[in-house]
Amino acid sequence: MASIEKRGPNSWRFTVELGFDGEGKRIRHRKTVSGFTKKEAEVEMAKFITEVKTGTYFEPEKLTLMNFVEEWKVKYAQKHLETLTYRNYMFHIKNHILPYFGHLRLDQVKTLHVVSFLTDLTSPSARKDGQEKTLSSSTIQYIYRVLRNIFNIAVEWRIINYNPVADVKKPKVTTKEVSVYNEEEVAAVFKALDSELLEWRLLITLALTMGMRRGELLALEWAQVDLQNAYLDVKQSFSLTQKGNPLIKAPKTKSSIRRISIPSSLIPDLIKLREKMIAERALLGDKWLGGDHSFVFSTTNGKAVYYSYASQWWRNFTVRHSIRYIRFHDLRHTSATLLINQGVHAKVISSRLGHANISTTMNIYGHVLQSADQSAADKMNTLLPNR
Repeated sequence: MASIEKRGPNSWRFTVELGFDGEGKRIRHRKTVSGFTKKEAEVEMAKFITEVKTGTYFEPEKLTLMNFVEEWKVKYAQKHLETLTYRNYMFHIKNHILPYFGHLRLDQVKTLHVVSFLTDLTSPSARKDGQEKTLSSSTIQYIYRVLRNIFNIAVEWRIINYNPVADVKKPKVTTKEVSVYNEEEVAAVFKALDSELLEWRLLITLALTMGMRRGELLALEWAQVDLQNAYLDVKQSFSLTQKGNPLIKAPKTKSSIRRISIPSSLIPDLIKLREKMIAERALLGDKWLGGDHSFVFSTTNGKAVYYSYASQWWRNFTVRHSIRYIRFHDLRHTSATLLINQGVHAKVISSRLGHANISTTMNIYGHVLQSADQSAADKMNTLLPNR
């Protein structure tokens, strides 16, 4: 039995009864909606009846955010989020969102709660790693995004009528200058690489000269490298599977699919590496585990190099050679900075890096471009007459 009752201007209450439970109590589900005409309300009523009868309706007054997250996780997150994104979402949900909101019913969470939550995140106590410094502005913005996604899905599934996060402005990210090597430090890195194995020497050299992301470098296959014409095609990258194994996927954005010219001085070493790997594969025979893939940088049995291993090797390398440590990803930033200082046009740099548009490049490296612009102005002084 189902009924619809007008509660106010464009406000309606639905009632669906499913008989009695084992204790003789009436099984009744109710839902109030607003902002609908009578005809629209009847359509919503039909959906409500279907949800109740199929067991997919959740009553907001009985559903805490903690309970809803379990539904969200299984029916949305695991199906639609990439593995690494899913892992990051769950980390912030466990460490930040559930401790604050988990005990509240979905319909109890108000905009002011969200504002207070974001304010609390700026306190050193919000960190879960024991460090005294505060969360970065980018981390706070990421947590905001996770929370907004959860409530967006709750609205989409018609569990609540509005998203309390929607009216809260997205926290601003304070852009920090990237940490890069100067030309003297790059020269020191190249000198130290002379004593390293060929594959590691090339991995770091390509990171510094090509500006590729770590996942793009480790997913690179020989079929995508044209040694005769000195270029390579970035067509894939690595993500993670649920078990933590590398998973080939399309690059970060459509613009990340690109062709990059290789410095001609690197071609002989790349040829040497390819010949070495062909010989090793022949010796391994059935012990080759690379399958249909032929990665430029692989383990001794042909499998992909796990990207955290590459980062750890790089950290150890800087310690061994007493070189100032910067993140592996900062080698990409160093590449861009070197090109800027060499006077290469920002559009060319943007293309090599795989940015969606030149404004992204300008935003990240604006301070370097400003410095290069000042240098250009200083050089113009030599052309001006003395006064």
